[in-house]
Amino acid sequence: VQLQASGGGLVQPGGSLRLSCAASGNIGKVNAMGWYRQVPEKQRELVAHSISGGAKNYADSVKGRFTISTNNFKNSVFLQMDSLKPEDTAVYYCYFNILDMGYWGQGTQVTVSS
Repeated sequence: VQLQASGGGLVQPGGSLRLSCAASGNIGKVNAMGWYRQVPEKQRELVAHSISGGAKNYADSVKGRFTISTNNFKNSVFLQMDSLKPEDTAVYYCYFNILDMGYWGQGTQVTVSS
């Protein structure tokens, strides 16, 4: 299984970006999908998480601004990021839990700066 993330870039504060992550290969049952982010010298943190049954969780810092979604085939996950703040600057990683095994995308840089 391979994950390919895209959609990062440079945006001004208050702007929007949409991240995408597509899974390919021998994809079995997807239990969960999510987005994490990491800044230098800090641990990777959960941003948003979607469970196969439909439940979604968000970090408190992004609630009301970020929205996680998936496609009908459950092989892609998206992160719509609105009202971006400088503190959202990080490398964003997508994550899939497939048959209780974890898979990570390569990371995409998001920079929020004027």
